[in-house]
Amino acid sequence: HLVLVMHQMGSHGPAYYKRSPPDVKTFLPECKSNALAECGHAELLNGYDNSIRNTDAMLGKTIDWLKAQSKDYDTAMLYQSDHGESLGEYGLFLHGLPYGIAPEVQKHIPLVAWFSEGMQKREKLSTRCLQGDLDKPYTHDNLYHTALGVMDVHSPSYKAGLDMFADCRSAG
Repeated sequence: HLVLVMHQMGSHGPAYYKRSPPDVKTFLPECKSNALAECGHAELLNGYDNSIRNTDAMLGKTIDWLKAQSKDYDTAMLYQSDHGESLGEYGLFLHGLPYGIAPEVQKHIPLVAWFSEGMQKREKLSTRCLQGDLDKPYTHDNLYHTALGVMDVHSPSYKAGLDMFADCRSAG
């Protein structure tokens, strides 16, 4: 197996305007200050939305590359953000509050999974089952077990109950 780990600045603030190149900036004007409370809310959202758009473009290019590789290999991509962001809700900005008091926007994060046709067949993954699990609550704790499961790595530390895709293998 070949595993490629990619890290990006993504949508980390406060300098959201630095997280996207000019060619993907659709939402203007942007907040160009690190003092977010001094910016208009729409400008703050524009900078953040442009950073999300840039991440989306990067994921799209990654999937295109994986599709090209899938002629010779079974390929997959798992993408998970490390945290959400507060963009002025309740007077809060950025992230980092203790979990028990953090607002939902800091705790609910995206997970994007993409599998080539060969990987879906190899793993016996049911697309219908996966789509049915879209709203299940998962945490970062699930990523380790899911990655082991997808890569068919056998380890005493693997727990099928924490593998997000375990219930959808051989389901279709």
